[in-house]
Amino acid sequence: MKKPTPTDGTRLVYLAAGIAALGGMLFGYDIGVISGAILFIKTVFSLSPGMEEIVVSSVLLGSFVGAIAGGVLADRLGRRRLLIGTAVVFGIGAVGAALSPGTAWLVAARVVAGAAIGIASFVAPLYISEIAPVGIRGKLVAINQVALTSGIVISYVIDYAFAGSQAWRWMFGLAVIPAAAFGVGLTFIPESPRWLVASGHADQARAVLKRIRGPEEVEGELGEIQRSVARQKGTWSELLGPLLRPAMIVGVGLAIAQQITGINMVIYYAPTIFNFAGLPSASAAILASVGVGVVNVVLTVVAMQLIDRIGRRPLLLISLAGMAPSLFVLGLAFSLPQLSGSLGWIAVVSLMSYVGSFAVGLGPVFWLMLSEIYPLRIRGRAMSVGTAANWGSNVIVALSFLTLTQVVGKGATFWLYGAISIGAWLFAYFLVPETKGRSLEQIETHWLAGGQPRA
Repeated sequence: MKKPTPTDGTRLVYLAAGIAALGGMLFGYDIGVISGAILFIKTVFSLSPGMEEIVVSSVLLGSFVGAIAGGVLADRLGRRRLLIGTAVVFGIGAVGAALSPGTAWLVAARVVAGAAIGIASFVAPLYISEIAPVGIRGKLVAINQVALTSGIVISYVIDYAFAGSQAWRWMFGLAVIPAAAFGVGLTFIPESPRWLVASGHADQARAVLKRIRGPEEVEGELGEIQRSVARQKGTWSELLGPLLRPAMIVGVGLAIAQQITGINMVIYYAPTIFNFAGLPSASAAILASVGVGVVNVVLTVVAMQLIDRIGRRPLLLISLAGMAPSLFVLGLAFSLPQLSGSLGWIAVVSLMSYVGSFAVGLGPVFWLMLSEIYPLRIRGRAMSVGTAANWGSNVIVALSFLTLTQVVGKGATFWLYGAISIGAWLFAYFLVPETKGRSLEQIETHWLAGGQPRA
């Protein structure tokens, strides 16, 4: 067999990142597909607005549970093995939703799919960050976000394709195909060398590093990982200790900010928003949502190219600075009756601006930083806490959006999200660190030495 070269190793890292990112694509597909399907489900199952919110948000309950359980499972079973199990759960959830005879069955199936989403949403970027070289770690982890946004667009396209026949069961069922590809692909990639060291398998970790790094890098990186493991006990109590408290504040704060600034209000309800704005049919509303989804993908690709060049923090601040005014314009459009004739176009442009701003920063930067800022032995558990906060906030947005539009009005609802975006910008400016150019072990050393977030 030909001895691996650095080029071979880089190719394997890219392949592993691409396969792991299929979990992100499934994540995106499963959260996006409901936006079109719900237009028909609410008629078939005669859903009230409250029940409609429950059907939409049921996937989030599963995601919250999956996020909590996933941290311990990722540390015990390993990143790769857990992702293989997650692929199976994705498939079960897709088939269950497609065969649903009623609301209760559909909600249960979406909870199952949600459990897979909750795990994949952080274990996929966690795995990628642990195999990636320092110089391209941001770019590689951002592949997961590109896959996520692509999954959303694919779900919108599938929704549009089946909208004419109102075949919402096919919208859910087709997720089986990427789930199968995800599970099979994972069998061909290596386990995280960092998890192997933390689990007492240093020789296996060395073998993996020899496949994904140049020969001169292996022993140095292995030694750095081993020193990291020796410094930590890997207990839950460490998450609340004074040394790691700043990292937990950053991770949980960004997790909440990513959701309460309203992004999944757009993902779940984009066609509904466009119906509010006067687009004439379900197909037209779904097609407009496809355009918003394409903007999401394109700007995420732009972020992927910039994230290792200009850094995580600048992109985050630029992102939030663009989201707030987009939401204020959208709210203003819904509040001025004289704009009613142009409301559809204003809604489309405002949502595209909002989603594009999110995609260039807050979308990919949150998941990347969550995978970077925690020490190895507790990384899985710490990421599960941040992910649970993310999905818990997601539940609040999904359950409250339609109610808010009825209670305070559509314009005021978007203004509220805009005001929250300003608060998130202040949080990022004062508390979020820059992690560009640092190894995971260097970031860990910074926290354990008592370093401050902005240092």
